[in-house]
Amino acid sequence: MITAENLNKSYGSLHVLRDISLTINQGEVVSIVGPSGAGKTTLLQILGTLDRPDSGTLRYGDTEVSKLKEKDLARFRNEHIGFVFQAHHLLPEFTALENVCIPALIKGTPMKEAEARAMELLSVMKVDQRATHKPAALSGGEQQRVAVARALMNRPMAILADEPSGNLDTQHARELHQLFFTLRDQYRQTFIIVTHNPELAAMADRRITLRDGQQQP
Repeated sequence: MITAENLNKSYGSLHVLRDISLTINQGEVVSIVGPSGAGKTTLLQILGTLDRPDSGTLRYGDTEVSKLKEKDLARFRNEHIGFVFQAHHLLPEFTALENVCIPALIKGTPMKEAEARAMELLSVMKVDQRATHKPAALSGGEQQRVAVARALMNRPMAILADEPSGNLDTQHARELHQLFFTLRDQYRQTFIIVTHNPELAAMADRRITLRDGQQQP
């Protein structure tokens, strides 16, 4: 479903990624691991179309996204890729429900339809009773569940997560990790997760290890 071939990325004289090639199938949970500075976040940003490689190709299905112009790329990203970050990035002035609706509203989905979908997802995340609360009134675990619901809003081809449990305590981290696999089983959702958490990395269907910008065998 997602195919990257010979991705390279440099920042000045620093060669961050070196000839990375990988394929990720629908319904896979894939972890990306490696020491700090190995290129994990850079790879995730390129896979998520937030950054472009210096060379190489990236395909989602039949679409070669590495060739899309910025406007088309932004539309593709909104419609087909979901993101979950260590800092949940919920907008503080909006309720949980409103935060989850945002990707659908950007896409042009009518408000009534967006709200129905958002409430469905908040229910799946077991935070529907907190729909009218703003982020400051939610626990860290609740905020991250709302962020996952937001990532699922437009039924993306893949969800990319960067240290999603990094700010959570052990119990809430384990609950979040299990949630990813529940969503995979329920929706055949694909997850690509950068993590330093050995428990989460071990749970994944497959592990990709980077060191010094290179994929390890």
